[in-house]
Amino acid sequence: MNNQTPNKNFALTAYKYLFLFLVGGFSYFYIEILFRGYSHFSMIICGGLALILCGLINQLMHFKISIIIQMIISAIIITGLEFVTGYIVNMKLHWNVWDYSGMPYNLYGQICLAYSSIWLMLSLVCIFVDDLIRWKIFDEEKAQYKWF
Repeated sequence: MNNQTPNKNFALTAYKYLFLFLVGGFSYFYIEILFRGYSHFSMIICGGLALILCGLINQLMHFKISIIIQMIISAIIITGLEFVTGYIVNMKLHWNVWDYSGMPYNLYGQICLAYSSIWLMLSLVCIFVDDLIRWKIFDEEKAQYKWF
């Protein structure tokens, strides 16, 4: 990759992040359809950003952190993205995409502890999918995992 011109390198990076965004976005969208029976286009944006940000944890760390810590950070990121998305689409635009008001331990009906727990488990899939795509499709280094 060092022999590429800056424009070609930028284009490859842009393509990689667009690809990751679309995989994350449509995965989130279809997972929601599978479990809720419907979704909303805003979930594509939320899911795309989630996969990119969760994948960047491993890329940006100068030291290896455990997969458990990556999962916790990822769950916080996904919950934060869900809150911001909910704030915009539900509270500001009044599109009423979801409402967790009836759930225990919710914040303004936009996020709740139950779904944050689900994001914790699904974050492991996000981490593996991001690493697999980077390795198999974009010829990046194969991820090495430290569990604890």
